[in-house]
Amino acid sequence: MSALAPTPASPAPATHGRPPDPLVPGGRVDALTGLRFLAALAVFAHHFTGLGGPDSGVARVPAFFPYTTMGVHGVGFFFVLSGFLLAWGYRPGTSARLFYWRRAGRIWPAHLAAGLLALVLLFWWGGRATDTFSVLASLLLVQTWFPGVTPTLPGNSVAWTLSVELFFYALFPLLVRGALALRTRTLLAVSGASLAVMAAVNLWLLTHLSGAATEWVMRHPLARLPEFGLGLVAALALRRGARPAARAWPVAVALAAYTVAYTRRGEWAGEGTVLLEATVRPVVALLAVGLVVACVVRATGDGARGEGWLASPALVRLGLWSYAFYLLHQTLNHAITDRWGHQPAGGVAFFTMIGTAVVATALAGALHHGLEEPARRWWAARPPRWVTGRGDRGRGRALFLPHRSGGRS
Repeated sequence: MSALAPTPASPAPATHGRPPDPLVPGGRVDALTGLRFLAALAVFAHHFTGLGGPDSGVARVPAFFPYTTMGVHGVGFFFVLSGFLLAWGYRPGTSARLFYWRRAGRIWPAHLAAGLLALVLLFWWGGRATDTFSVLASLLLVQTWFPGVTPTLPGNSVAWTLSVELFFYALFPLLVRGALALRTRTLLAVSGASLAVMAAVNLWLLTHLSGAATEWVMRHPLARLPEFGLGLVAALALRRGARPAARAWPVAVALAAYTVAYTRRGEWAGEGTVLLEATVRPVVALLAVGLVVACVVRATGDGARGEGWLASPALVRLGLWSYAFYLLHQTLNHAITDRWGHQPAGGVAFFTMIGTAVVATALAGALHHGLEEPARRWWAARPPRWVTGRGDRGRGRALFLPHRSGGRS
């Protein structure tokens, strides 16, 4: 999602007792834009290689499998980044109606285009089963809010994460105002407790419910709210002056080690496998926030050393295209398997994966420049009177300027 523009902010409102820490403006961090493309690429790699079965993914790539299966948790990074960026650029006093207006213009044009493409290619031509209710739920982005849709991920299947994000957007004005009234230590304690509850709930689900019911609950927005909240709290802590001695490379090494351990859990964990499965989302959220904080500290801390290769022009551009890339890549994967079937594992699959990623990237660039960004600018420049509370359309531009350090949705 694209962050709200960093603008001078007022101190957080006072509360009874000790006042909350003062809030200072956030700044642009291009490394986060580059980082979100790598996360989108991880999700693509997981969807391309699948889970290893003959009917899973396009083809298994032995050089990367089973480590690519960790890519399914790349969406957790996006939830963390979403909360972080919205809080990083938040301006106290901003109208909730204007926030909602901007979010709608940011996510829906590209989503509707990609969703209609998926419906035509996969359901109309491809013959997959669905129904009118499920199609409308997917287009309106409420498909994860209740069970019973057909199939489990209707329409453009990856848009389930946007359904979760939409729920977060609805709560954000309330959440951020409540968070601003609390001290940083309190927020960190609440966030840590919510992650612990998330792990406990996941463990109960895995040991008491069926696989289908467990998957639905784990995709529900309420179940993913701790990840969003962790990002929000981290952003407010940094805006209040916290600058931990965070570096990206130790977090990246920890993520790589955890990926190996998690994806090969069946070989060594034994009965502990279910515990690893229950805690993977909170662990990934903590690793994700570690990477985000490290990037921000490097870019904005005292004696800033620059943002490094993540902020290179090429990677930033790919990051700007990452939302469109995310929306299109799985439809392209399905189109390949519908036309040519699942491909055999082996060295050729590697080049097929590279070619598919290149095509998806080219299509993403076209969607971004042809529709997503023009529609966002057009929409942002035309908030109606009931949104701004006055006839001055320029107020929308003043409160929410374009910002490059965006997230996926």
